[in-house]
Amino acid sequence: MLDARCRSDLPLRGQGWPALFHVRVHARPIDMESHVASEATTIASGGGLTDRYAAALYAHADDIDALDAVVAEMEALGRLIDASSDLRRLLESPLIDVVTATKAAMAVLEGYGFGKAVRDFVGVIAANRRLRALREIVNAFASLVAERRGITSAHVASAQPLNDVQRTQLRARLIEAGYSNVNILEQVEPDLLGGLVVRIGARLYDTSLKSRLQRLQYAMKGAA
Repeated sequence: MLDARCRSDLPLRGQGWPALFHVRVHARPIDMESHVASEATTIASGGGLTDRYAAALYAHADDIDALDAVVAEMEALGRLIDASSDLRRLLESPLIDVVTATKAAMAVLEGYGFGKAVRDFVGVIAANRRLRALREIVNAFASLVAERRGITSAHVASAQPLNDVQRTQLRARLIEAGYSNVNILEQVEPDLLGGLVVRIGARLYDTSLKSRLQRLQYAMKGAA
């Protein structure tokens, strides 16, 4: 059970996303990032912060019989974040206050037709000052869905969003490598400069320009 003396970083199931615990009787705030509602803990026991948010959304979507719709919208949200540099700046900027960031995020989601469950979920993330982690939470949710459905997840980071041709080529390569039933989870990381970083379980395939430049730098140091 959640300790009501402390602040929760997640809503409780059955009370709706805006129903957060902000009850404090201690003289100073207590960090509650290690505590979640018991239902979310059941789904993602021992997981990190992003895993716990993902587990809570999964449980909520399942409760309201909207899992398939929420899964589709979270996939769309990930693509939207990757495609929009303006949205990424909104999510990552430490200079935008919570109220402004929340209103802006809600306006974007409403404009793109996202449903109430996803809008409320992002609202909770914004209220808890976790918008910077939204893309990671989207990936964590996709991983949880894939795990529940027996699908292998391939986490793919690229400097720019993948186009349809690149996506098709990547899936073909993964099939050649023995990953026939795979869900590709994309994330844009501009500091990679170019190429891809693909992680499947404990396996890491790094063809990024950043990594190649680092290896060249190390080689030049060794030859000096």
